[in-house]
Amino acid sequence: MNVGVSTTAVDKTVRRAAVLGSPIMHSLSPVLHEAAYRALDLHGWHYDKIECDENGLPRLVDSMGPEWAGLSLTMPLKRVVMTIADEVSPLAEAVGAANTLVFPAAGGRRADNTDVGGMVSALREAGLTRVEQAVILGAGGTAQSALAAVRELGHRSPIVLVRNLARTGELREIAERLGMRPTISEGLFTEPLPAADLVISTLPGGAADPLRATRWKPGTMVLDVVYAPWPTSFAESALAAGCPVVSGLAVLLYQAVAQVELMTGHPGPVEAMRTALMAAVAVRQG
Repeated sequence: MNVGVSTTAVDKTVRRAAVLGSPIMHSLSPVLHEAAYRALDLHGWHYDKIECDENGLPRLVDSMGPEWAGLSLTMPLKRVVMTIADEVSPLAEAVGAANTLVFPAAGGRRADNTDVGGMVSALREAGLTRVEQAVILGAGGTAQSALAAVRELGHRSPIVLVRNLARTGELREIAERLGMRPTISEGLFTEPLPAADLVISTLPGGAADPLRATRWKPGTMVLDVVYAPWPTSFAESALAAGCPVVSGLAVLLYQAVAQVELMTGHPGPVEAMRTALMAAVAVRQG
């Protein structure tokens, strides 16, 4: 796909945005952003998906003309995008990852992170108001965002359960930058889950299945970042125990809502975007 500057005059009524990553064809971001443009009557706005790896990102972004408003970044681009930004938000800097690159009208490139806010908004919508004890499962990039989300909810000492303590160096560095004091334990699948009022699983699809035998305390809120297929065995066990459960779809929705506002300057139309997302998921699962 040719995304560079046209040799003809740029139509100033046209604005472009896209999601970049590799692989990218499965992305639901176009569904969300295009629904927002329709609801906001932004007729000249278009949102694409572009296959791009780490090596190709700098050249691709350099080729983009003034019609480009912003980019959504998925794996494996969330770290490398920070190296080509002129400005990085404090949150993205602390978490060590950005999922958004905005091109302000005044010029330059600003990297930001809406993944954290997506988690916080999804949990608050589900009724979470405060956290006495949080448990985070996993130590990868999503777990790092979960750490920051827990901090936003006013809790600074979560329990983090991992499979291999030797792979938690980056998580510990990020916790220090965030001013947090997590307890990191290697007992992910060898010990019962600690009592908590919030459990966030950042494990990939199927990886949390061994925890489906968990004896849930009713009222524990569970966020499982996986959303396809849904419900996961892990989420299903929590639902059966009467726990409120949030899927990764809610996080996907709210991180996109924040991106729409960053790119367009208009508040993201939550319900229009949610309706479009649910319809697209139903088609895929049908």
